Amino acid sequence: MESVNCNTCGNRVLVEKYSDAHTSIQWLDDADNACPEFAEARTQDGRAWVPTCHKLRETIDDLIISGQIGLSLRSYPVPGRLE
Repeated sequence: MESVNCNTCGNRVLVEKYSDAHTSIQWLDDADNACPEFAEARTQDGRAWVPTCHKLRETIDDLIISGQIGLSLRSYPVPGRLE
């Protein structure tokens, strides 16, 4: 995983890109407290109900487009067939 700092708030996460459609993001701090977008969306019970931070997504997309983040070379063994 590669360390990425959000261009908007500076929060650091780990990112791994597996395909065009699959990006894994590991938050290093509590996302509800570390992310201003999540904090703004927080409901009365204290939880943020948003699927992703759009500013962080833009940061990651920019890094992918510029070639600073590439597809992961990690591979896993393919399990045998069940019969």
